[in-house]
Amino acid sequence: MADHALRKAPLAGRHGGSAGARVTPAAPATRLSLRAGADALGALSAAFGLTLPTRPKTSASAGGRHALWLGPDEWLLIDENEADLMALAAGAGVLHSAVDVSHRNTAILVSGPHAAGAIASGCPLDLGNAIFPVGAAARTVLGKIEVVAFRPGEEDYRVECWRSFSPYAFGLLSEGAEDAGL
Repeated sequence: MADHALRKAPLAGRHGGSAGARVTPAAPATRLSLRAGADALGALSAAFGLTLPTRPKTSASAGGRHALWLGPDEWLLIDENEADLMALAAGAGVLHSAVDVSHRNTAILVSGPHAAGAIASGCPLDLGNAIFPVGAAARTVLGKIEVVAFRPGEEDYRVECWRSFSPYAFGLLSEGAEDAGL
């Protein structure tokens, strides 16, 4: 498990946006890149305390833990309580691949009535309610970088990106939020 106390948060002290769309760094979280076959899903779901989603653009959440479907055998797990996801995966007793990506990734929260517009300023993904409802998650691009977009609430989005790209993503989202608020 990554020890977040050892590294400075990449976006510490930043804030941006407008009254219609706020952009803030997310609190530290534990993240796991998980790959597994269909035969392992039951045991892994039990180990993580939530049912791993199996349909495109879906997620499952329980107690600050989120499992985002990224592909037929791929998930991004995020634990906002910084639980040891690697230990949970190891205890499942089934064949899988799990990589702790807690230090690789960070997240930016975009919230407010114009949050979708702020993200759409640099992202081709349709974030409308019919296509991207609450609970939706997808790997996409923001400007020139790969991100994972997750919609945990009606006016709330979580944009996961590599920490090395986070200043770029934060700036792009902040500008989009300012434009969306006009």
